[in-house]
Amino acid sequence: MATLFDVAAAAGVSHQTVSRVVNGDPTVRPATKAKVDAAVEKLSYRPSLTARALASRKTRSIGLISTGFPFYGPSSTMHGFNGAARRAGYQVSMATLDGDDARAVQQAVDAFVGQAVAAIVLIAPDAEALEVLRSSRVAVPLVTADSVAEDGHHAVSIDQARGAELAVEHLASLGHRSVAHVAGPEAWMDGRDRERGWRDACERLGLDAGPLLRGDWTPASGHRLGLELAERGDVTAVFCANDQMALGAVHAFCDVGREVPRDVSVVGFDDVPEAAHFLPPLTTVRQDFEALGRRIMDTVEAVLAGDDGPVEAVLPELVVRRSTAVPPH
Repeated sequence: MATLFDVAAAAGVSHQTVSRVVNGDPTVRPATKAKVDAAVEKLSYRPSLTARALASRKTRSIGLISTGFPFYGPSSTMHGFNGAARRAGYQVSMATLDGDDARAVQQAVDAFVGQAVAAIVLIAPDAEALEVLRSSRVAVPLVTADSVAEDGHHAVSIDQARGAELAVEHLASLGHRSVAHVAGPEAWMDGRDRERGWRDACERLGLDAGPLLRGDWTPASGHRLGLELAERGDVTAVFCANDQMALGAVHAFCDVGREVPRDVSVVGFDDVPEAAHFLPPLTTVRQDFEALGRRIMDTVEAVLAGDDGPVEAVLPELVVRRSTAVPPH
């Protein structure tokens, strides 16, 4: 790879002049700038981000840590944030971890600090990874994709509890008086918020909240728990904490001869691309992950500028399809 000194030799100028041109110094004479630009183009020179960081103690780089990559929500949030960061002129260094191992999270933090990143973003669904970052007391801004901000970090989220309320309100409007819940893992913060929204809406609307069964986000767990719910003759509506578990539940009801939505209504969460093509197409709560990614990046830029950034959560949207109907009579 060509170096700053190679460009200087090709242009017939000092390396300090090349540095001034590369960094946009307006005092460089046009003729000199043209010679340097031509040499940069000819040699395919790319400035070193590390060298810039050492010189200015600032980078256009952000460290991103995620522990939930295999699942649609965290991976989609990562995709949305990466796009927003790129459009804002930042490079994203990623550490995608298999789980919530505290040592691995700390190692990722240490590596990012060593790279002089401008900020660290955490898109991790479990509370343990967040606690590791809080206790690390890193000297760069920390922005997390969760619903609770505390001293030392800034939080950005989609209002998970409100999304669950939308699902329950829809089922109640159809005439269901009891709503079962297939919840996510207890350690996941989003799962906790959706469970809280389900309970709050049931209480506010005078519905029977139950039963509650806990899955692991996979269709297989939704199928297993759907079979348990199918054994109960009084279950007419089920709110699943994600679309994959909803798919498994619909499969289970079909296996035992209970038709969706004639016999039981099912609502999911996320609006994965396949949700519109389930049989029947799934009523679900849509999360705008692109908007969340932009909001995270807006918060990073605001914090770097000395502001608090946006505080309002991104609002979800109910998408009504054919998996919900009035209860059987």
